[in-house]
Amino acid sequence: MRVTRRGFVAATAAAVPLGAPFVARAQTTYKLRCSLDTAPSHGRNVSIRDYLGKVAAASGGRLQWKMFESGSLFPDLEVGKALIQDQVEMACPGSWTITGIVPDADFFQLPPLYAQSIATVHRVIDGPAGEYLDHQIATRLRVSVLGPWLDLGFQNWYSTKRPLNSLADLRGLKIRNPGGAGQSWRARFLGGIPNTTAWPQVPLALSQGTFDALVSTNESLASAKLWDSGVRYAYEDHQFIGEYIPMIRADWFGKLPADLQKTFITVWAENIPTYRVRMAAAQVEARKLLEQHGVKFVDPTPAQSAAERAKMMPHTAEEARAIHVSPEMVKLVLAGAGATG
Repeated sequence: MRVTRRGFVAATAAAVPLGAPFVARAQTTYKLRCSLDTAPSHGRNVSIRDYLGKVAAASGGRLQWKMFESGSLFPDLEVGKALIQDQVEMACPGSWTITGIVPDADFFQLPPLYAQSIATVHRVIDGPAGEYLDHQIATRLRVSVLGPWLDLGFQNWYSTKRPLNSLADLRGLKIRNPGGAGQSWRARFLGGIPNTTAWPQVPLALSQGTFDALVSTNESLASAKLWDSGVRYAYEDHQFIGEYIPMIRADWFGKLPADLQKTFITVWAENIPTYRVRMAAAQVEARKLLEQHGVKFVDPTPAQSAAERAKMMPHTAEEARAIHVSPEMVKLVLAGAGATG
């Protein structure tokens, strides 16, 4: 016998004793772990903490989240695998840390982007090149990319003992990079010896002389107080801008109600412009702090950087093959940067 809506309501009412207390249906909660390997004071951590707090507030109590910072859960170099293996729900790794899984994420190291302006970089990453990479990331890491990427800031060269007055001063130095074949290629191209060390291990390795120099940002160095580990010199050539890519494990995200999924996407879109501005400001303030602690900066002129980029440009196809960046991605980067190669 088919039960009508009216019959169901009547039967239910009859089954509940008169005067029985009303019992609300329990609200489903969704627990999220976010893994970051930078310190709590780092701009990325500050941005993601703000973001998750706003999503939780808008969720009406349905989202419960916890950030695992300073690599306490996974270093960024391992978080891509952790997402694939369902060991964490959210991460915002640097693009360079996932190149072992998505080689095209190394496109930032291509010569057309060396020492380019932030406007040029945003034109590339917010355009077809960024969309092309987002699709690969979603497929290979089994994640949903939340939206536009978070600027870490321009990466530069820093050293402990040798003053850095030009790129020529890098010759013979053992240079730490955060990951990705492209950074190793550039170090070798300039006569350096590449070394890859996960960020949480950098302060100790640096103080022990494991490497002589490193590629990083002002803010990252300041948040880790690397002047205590021996950093004394900086060559701020803006060789590339580091980008953090916000991602959530697809199977977890897919189980959320549609309105909560929309909240995750909308809150990120509404706040990413502010986060980018704050990250840029943090880099400026970090340089002041580094200088206060004795780090000496040298700034190449735009003409000098353009000349160095011109030296690298003929090697674009050669580097792309070496670091496994696809021809399609090279074309998209060249088009976005307004360059030819």
